[in-house]
Amino acid sequence: MTVRPTMSDVAERAGVSRALVSIVFRDVPGASVETRERVRAAAEDLGYRPDRRARLLSRRRTQVLGVVFALGHEFHAELLAALYRSAAAHGQELALSGTSPGRDEGEAVGDLLALRCDALLLLGSALTEPALVDLAASVPTVVVARATGAAGVDVVRTDDAAGAALAARHLLDLGHTRLVHVDGARAAGAEERRRGFGEAVVAAGVSVDVVPGGLTEEDGAAAGELLLARPALPTGLAVFNDQSAAGVLDVLQQAGRRWPADVSVVGYDDSRLARARWARLTTVRQDVDALAGLAVRRAVERVDEPDLVGREDLVAPSLVVRGSTGPPPGGR
Repeated sequence: MTVRPTMSDVAERAGVSRALVSIVFRDVPGASVETRERVRAAAEDLGYRPDRRARLLSRRRTQVLGVVFALGHEFHAELLAALYRSAAAHGQELALSGTSPGRDEGEAVGDLLALRCDALLLLGSALTEPALVDLAASVPTVVVARATGAAGVDVVRTDDAAGAALAARHLLDLGHTRLVHVDGARAAGAEERRRGFGEAVVAAGVSVDVVPGGLTEEDGAAAGELLLARPALPTGLAVFNDQSAAGVLDVLQQAGRRWPADVSVVGYDDSRLARARWARLTTVRQDVDALAGLAVRRAVERVDEPDLVGREDLVAPSLVVRGSTGPPPGGR
């Protein structure tokens, strides 16, 4: 019978104490970078894998779920409000840790690990797949609003390809044939939304046209400037999210263009910006209550059963039609 290597074996191989090995695999402060590298190398040599079930069952539950989110991200703010409601319904509390241009996701995660949260919810995570696998080996991890196949990670997200297709088909049904997708660059969900838009317009016999965009109003404004520099403005725009769409609308307004008379614009998220009277933005709605409910449920389930196979829950989007879309100039 093969004997599994233990934490003590790793400590002996690395020349450190068992306590230091525990610190490394719990990913909490107390070990230097060099020590962490030496311990992980020893564990790799021995084929040691932490016993997550024993660790989770032996430690005291905090009833706290850690949430990593992006500061200034309109959709994340609405999702957080729904997460608070869902957490309360499950008898859980939330600990928040934000990312910003000066604070990356690794720092945000580290702070929550130090608080010994029972599980982590990562909103739109930008961590690599190997990093997610490592994280899930030390704490139950749910990724929200991003696709990933990382082992041991639960995923809860909107079907973004279907959502972008809803936006494209809405514009096509109105009679638009000069369509552009303002994409989300490398943001979570951007690839799926590009694909959904492209497949829908190609199926209608319309060519795919994509301009670079991003998450923010500044990204949308830059995309709007690119579109205004063209010889002819497209008549229908499907924009990566509502924040970026707001930037596009601002640039169009300053150039004397009107929506939907000159150009129809569809956003994504159905955030507060989409509902503003000045925008009246047609948008693809993400069901934040469904996303939050599933995310909290998956986190709680994985705390109780840490060896569950990672699952993906897809939430269906819906189209919310407001005043920013209409037939193209001159009608159909």
